[in-house]
Amino acid sequence: MTRAGYEKKKESLAAQLRAGQGPVALQKDTSNLFRDRAGGARRRLDVRAFNEVLAVERDYVECEGMATYEALVDACLPHGVMPAVVPQLKTITLGGALAGVGIESSSHRHGLVHDTVLECDVLLADGRIVTATPANEHAELFHAFPNSYGTLGYALRVKAKTIPVKPYVHLEHRAFSDPAVFFRTLEELLKAGAADFVDGVVFEPGKLFLTLGHFTDRAPYTSDYTFEKIYYRSIAERPEDYLTVRDYLWRWDTDWFWCSKNVGAQNPLLRKLVYGRERLGSKTYTKIMRWNSAAGVTKRLERVLGLHSESVIQDVDIPIQRAAEFLSFYEENIALWPQWICPIGFQRRPFTLYPMRSDWYVNFGFWDVKRTREAHPAGHFNRLIERKVAELGGIKSLYSDSFFPQEEFGRLYAGAAYARIKARYDASGAFPTLYEKCVLRA
Repeated sequence: MTRAGYEKKKESLAAQLRAGQGPVALQKDTSNLFRDRAGGARRRLDVRAFNEVLAVERDYVECEGMATYEALVDACLPHGVMPAVVPQLKTITLGGALAGVGIESSSHRHGLVHDTVLECDVLLADGRIVTATPANEHAELFHAFPNSYGTLGYALRVKAKTIPVKPYVHLEHRAFSDPAVFFRTLEELLKAGAADFVDGVVFEPGKLFLTLGHFTDRAPYTSDYTFEKIYYRSIAERPEDYLTVRDYLWRWDTDWFWCSKNVGAQNPLLRKLVYGRERLGSKTYTKIMRWNSAAGVTKRLERVLGLHSESVIQDVDIPIQRAAEFLSFYEENIALWPQWICPIGFQRRPFTLYPMRSDWYVNFGFWDVKRTREAHPAGHFNRLIERKVAELGGIKSLYSDSFFPQEEFGRLYAGAAYARIKARYDASGAFPTLYEKCVLRA
């Protein structure tokens, strides 16, 4: 893709936005938001064509906002580099990970996806397109864009850091039974800079694993978790492993971590005959999830069985000193297993809408449905989590359901600063506010 082609597309899109009036939303092929929309009339901007990689250099990749990480990885690896942070699912886009929050096992060194971004072109509500960097006249927009979810504008072009790779990744899986020892060891390893990649899994209380990944030029063998074998099961079955760098980056995508069990994809017969290698992965599972959400099949079945359910699909970031406390709370109140663990390194710049202290954080990822015989108010379990995260000095990603009261939301997510920036870049209110979009589901 040439830069001239990008310039032509962006001017056409800006003209389309200027020509209309009223609330705006995007028309696109992929979304990794896990919350239903409230609906409402909005004119659609078609951004599906903004999916090209523009340039790959030794220390950065430049692409259009709707370019998926699958496309980025495929473009970068032949040059011996990868995006510094590659979120777990192939369908996540760089623009989406910037406007939301992206994380992976290199985050202990490089932070969240937005920590790796160097600049971006943003389409504003009035049709202007501005380039935002950490130090130019739109620095305020640059630092407020992460966690803004399209409420300040849309990223049409993003430039982000790359890091060098080697052909293979050597994995070491360490088992723990005591959470206090687990998190103490994790902190020691982080301070020592002991690995290129670090993440972990809590399979159940007393069964925790820490995985360290190291780039290597050679491998005595490589495992294949793209079809019949399932990656997350291997963590508890073998102390070490080797993967190609590409297979390592997508090790979680094949089974959506472990959530493929909810669509029968871990049944060996269905896995082989119904799904096949080509249909295993987040692209297929997302389609099934959205169909089920619209059709209500699972909800009807739960009513027949006399069950009450609540989706608990969350990623929360907790200061490492309080991580064991959160895990204890989670075990007592939520207890959906397995659970993903991923450390995050020091935030190098202050990001307005995702404030984190200069300290190690631990991301806890859990994605399932809490089913009970007794009824609870809407959002009961999610509110328990939100309150505990705030109590422990943590912060919650907003890609899924949120139930914050508006005053609390404004306090946690820089409401006053956001209102000022919103007035500067979307004075007409063409885009919903962050609270409207992330809590009221606009």
